[in-house]
Amino acid sequence: MGRGYRKGRLGEEIRRIISEMLLREIKDPRLSSGMVSVSGVDVTTDGSYATCYITVLTASKDEEEKQREEQQVLEGLQSAKGLMKKEIGRQIRLRHIPELLFKIDHSMEYGRHITEVIKTLGIDHEE
Repeated sequence: MGRGYRKGRLGEEIRRIISEMLLREIKDPRLSSGMVSVSGVDVTTDGSYATCYITVLTASKDEEEKQREEQQVLEGLQSAKGLMKKEIGRQIRLRHIPELLFKIDHSMEYGRHITEVIKTLGIDHEE
């Protein structure tokens, strides 16, 4: 098992810890505007940065309103970053805790868009 295995395990543990904290510990009102989940975490090879991909499910259909809510979620996560790093350091014994970077994951929306495009083309996928 090479370095990629350790990096993947570390990313998965960080994802689990942050997800649990979002459910139970962090009570920031900016994070309660919609359903917030961590879809994945990528850790750099040297372990100094961990990019956390966040999925925000909101009820609003307006694109401007969605962007505003996503921005609020990112601000809430930034303010809770220190608490998250402290908990990661407590649960995973590391010499250096990775710096957390948060990015919005739009892959679900992109997948829905591609599905709609395929439907408009009339392609039957059950051949």
